[in-house]
Amino acid sequence: MIDGSGIYDVVVIGGGPAGLGAAVALAESGARTALVARRVPYADNRTTALLGDSVGLLERLEVWPNCRDQAAALRVMRLVDDTGRLIRAPEVRFTCGEIGLDVFGYNIENRALIEALEQRAAGLSGLTRFDDEAATISPDDAEVAIHTRGGQSLAARLVVGADGRQSLCRQAAGIEVNRRSLNQAALTFNIGHSRPHRNISTEFHTPQGPCVFVPLPGDRSSVVWVAAPREAERLIALSDDELSEAAERQSHSILGRVSVEPGRHLFPLGIEQPRQFAKTRIVLVGEAAHVLPPIGAQGLNMGLRDAADIADIVRDAMLAGEDPGAPQVIKRYDSARRSDVASRTFAIDMANRSLLSDLLPVQSLRAAGMHLIGSVGAVRRLAMREGLAPSWRVRRGVTGTPASRSE
Repeated sequence: MIDGSGIYDVVVIGGGPAGLGAAVALAESGARTALVARRVPYADNRTTALLGDSVGLLERLEVWPNCRDQAAALRVMRLVDDTGRLIRAPEVRFTCGEIGLDVFGYNIENRALIEALEQRAAGLSGLTRFDDEAATISPDDAEVAIHTRGGQSLAARLVVGADGRQSLCRQAAGIEVNRRSLNQAALTFNIGHSRPHRNISTEFHTPQGPCVFVPLPGDRSSVVWVAAPREAERLIALSDDELSEAAERQSHSILGRVSVEPGRHLFPLGIEQPRQFAKTRIVLVGEAAHVLPPIGAQGLNMGLRDAADIADIVRDAMLAGEDPGAPQVIKRYDSARRSDVASRTFAIDMANRSLLSDLLPVQSLRAAGMHLIGSVGAVRRLAMREGLAPSWRVRRGVTGTPASRSE
């Protein structure tokens, strides 16, 4: 897997959940892998709802046992029209048992997930960790040269860019990005509450965007509150008591008395999608490859699918004696990810636009669509399955899905 020049098969740049997941998956696939990322404590208390094959991937990578106890099962998902408009959609309730699952997935704090990924990465002999940042990335026909801020020099046949929205890897590959800012911001925080959540995630649709209450272990939930930027700024400036009251009011007291926990974060929303997902020995994963609003819990789940796909493609290429960074190999990755990312981006964008629209015909169509999903079992089950993961996606070697796990 390495020739006399000491070139790594793969170097992963970036140590978020998608980058760590890719590094672990690639090392376990047999590729001699390096990870270039600073070891820093995760900065906030945001959470991720791991859906579909994400838990199965983490089980296969022997990561899930290290964080399972810090996750809450998601068994029911409610969509509630709270717009107060003349034309409103009926409530839609998705139940995992209707499609033969014990759970849809699990909600977990990102810092717990990263800690588990870091622990697994540290135990892999085929993964070398550089506690550093990439300063320059220089691809050519034969390899990619990486120079770090700390003075290290590495070379790889393939670079996996997991370095976020301002990706240096993407820039080095010469990949252009389509960007569109949304007139929305997301406020995230966690709460304690007096009533049990019963493993039900509830998403209230407001005229400014969704506000979702997602279960955490115990009588706790995470909140993602999407609003117009001015309203989001007003909310984050509230005192703890005032924000607790606002969250309880927005939740219609379904969780009883609400108490906001320390730690709030506000970030502007946008949609970003690169023109390509792979070019000149560089492939993109995570937010380097796609940025979406926090609707439907798609972001990190897509990032973990990125990680699974590149690991499988590299493994198959190396077993066939191919260079893992060769044009025909990275083209397979581009093809594998393009439909998934494009379809998810389109669906989330359309759902968000329909919610924000003041046009009565759009509101009528949205209400009719929600009624169809809520009242027709076959349509509802299809929506649930497609929401977890694309049914047409080829699953290579991922075993152990949430269907076989109970709390």
